Amino acid sequence: MTDLREILENNRRWAERVRAQEPSFFSDLSAIQRPHILWIGCSDSRVPANQITGQLPGEVFVHRNVANVVVHTDLNCLSAVQYAVDVLGIRHVIVCGHYGCGGVKAALDGLRLGLVDNWLRHVEDVRDAHAEALAALPEGETRWDRLCELNVIEQVLHVTQTTVMRDAWARSQEVNVHGWIYSLKDGRLRDLKVSAASPAEAARAYADAVRPRVSKT
Repeated sequence: MTDLREILENNRRWAERVRAQEPSFFSDLSAIQRPHILWIGCSDSRVPANQITGQLPGEVFVHRNVANVVVHTDLNCLSAVQYAVDVLGIRHVIVCGHYGCGGVKAALDGLRLGLVDNWLRHVEDVRDAHAEALAALPEGETRWDRLCELNVIEQVLHVTQTTVMRDAWARSQEVNVHGWIYSLKDGRLRDLKVSAASPAEAARAYADAVRPRVSKT
């Protein structure tokens, strides 16, 4: 296990290196944050938003939870969305899941893990809503991958249905919602083609994205 003192030392060296390269970096950063992206991602330690997108500190406003879920009763998530849209004026909301998500796997297989089971019930709802389409796919990684995608697609729809987004669009604020998925195997992001800048666009994109796939087996 990494000694916590080593982490603090790493931080010291990093701060000194950044300051040497750009003396005003921290003073500029501390003055104001102007992110253009709200990232709603999974808590998985292998999917750090800034690092995989090549963004600097201050460029991405981040909310993360187990399995990148957006629930209309989750005031933590909704507060992040509201602050990002209404106060920071971000232009893009990205819901990003990842293949190999343990939370999605638990929901797919109906595993019991403890308290988190209550949270993963939301992903189980996605599983149940698309049970027929999932059953048509081969068991194992193919089905798991598809549920990871479907979970992102559903959460994008949930974002577009929030009062925050509906109000922003009603006042003609330019903000787009997107659904991406990350591969742990190659480090690449993939656009799931569910981008929307209005309720009508959201409905059309959702319908196209959840259309059942035909198994090749």
